[in-house]
Amino acid sequence: MDVALIQLTVGDDPRENLPATVALIRQAAAQGAQVVLTPEATNLLSPDRARQREVLRPEAEDETLAALRAEASAAGIWLLIGSLALKADDPVEDRFVNRSFLIAPDGGIAARYDKLHMFDVAISKAETFRESAAYRPGARAVLAQGPVPLGLSVCYDLRFPHLYRALAQAGARILTVPAAFSPTTGAAHWEVLLRARAIETGCFVLAPAQCGTHPAPHSPGRPPRRSHGHSLVVDPWGKVLADAGVTPGLTMVRLDLGAVDGARSRIPSLTHDRAFDGP
Repeated sequence: MDVALIQLTVGDDPRENLPATVALIRQAAAQGAQVVLTPEATNLLSPDRARQREVLRPEAEDETLAALRAEASAAGIWLLIGSLALKADDPVEDRFVNRSFLIAPDGGIAARYDKLHMFDVAISKAETFRESAAYRPGARAVLAQGPVPLGLSVCYDLRFPHLYRALAQAGARILTVPAAFSPTTGAAHWEVLLRARAIETGCFVLAPAQCGTHPAPHSPGRPPRRSHGHSLVVDPWGKVLADAGVTPGLTMVRLDLGAVDGARSRIPSLTHDRAFDGP
């Protein structure tokens, strides 16, 4: 199966971000990709909550989602929109949602997944995040029925291995980890965590990422967001098949899906769970 990972540097205007995403999807389809994946926050990255409230829309009104569904249909591809920042449909919910979509080749929404784990961390005095202050966490793991069963996740979910084990034991053969990883934690943890999730589950791991410094012309005076980049494809044995580096662009990889059964037959750890007491 031929897959394409799209690496982006989005800013704080969804309409300005869309053309680059569309162009790379079309390029991937022209090169024969059957599955195309975009990173977390495909429509918007902004350091300003007021800006987010101004430009974000509910799912039914989101222009990026509508445009990317049309692109998937026109190209006849599976499209994993890593995530979109959206207003919640619940009128009493003041927070946004961080939602991943699997789009079928007819443009229909095959699956939705709201990011479960919120990035509430204090990496340093200068780098503190409280995602839960602005985003409502999801409550349900999602196994999507695409060209093969896909286990969906987003960014900080990567640090919770029980989620991926549950997805693999439910039938996932590919795990998707779209992200906008911090440069600090990305340099230290991104590759090793992705490789660990692949090894633990015997799945391919596809991790399209944001990269670089995100332009925020509508948020003057606020420090810009930066992302680690290095979109990765990891095989079920933990080998890195592709690394997209630190600039926007397209990474094409051909997956031998038989490698999933091969890795799991050599080390069938997904069948070796044992109940235990404590601690």
